[in-house]
Amino acid sequence: MSDLAWVPQSCTLPTEERPLRVAEWDDLFGERLVAVSRPGPLRLHLDLASGPGVEERVRDLAERESGCCSFFAFTVTPGENLIVLDIAVDQEHAAVLAALAMRTAVGERS
Repeated sequence: MSDLAWVPQSCTLPTEERPLRVAEWDDLFGERLVAVSRPGPLRLHLDLASGPGVEERVRDLAERESGCCSFFAFTVTPGENLIVLDIAVDQEHAAVLAALAMRTAVGERS
C-alpha cells in the first residue's frame, strides 16, 4: 500500500520505516493467514498457520507495533497447529484497525 494516510498521527514509527512495517504485516498475512474474523468493530481475530519460529515472529511484530502504536492491544495465543492473534483498539482508532483488516486480504488471496 503506497498510501499510508490511514496511519494515525499518534504513531511514533519514523515515516520512512512505515512502508517496511506494512510489508512485514503483508508478508505474515500472505504466508500464514488461515482465517480472519471481526468479532466487533474494535476487534480483529486472525488464525495463523503455525510452524518453526512463527510464534516468535508474531510476538516480535506485535511487540514492535505496540511500541510505536500504543493504542493496539495484541494477544498471541499459540495452539497445536495455529497461532491466534487477537487485536483490539479503542473507539478513536477503529479506522486504523479497519485498515489493518483490509491488509489481511493480501493473505486471503495467497
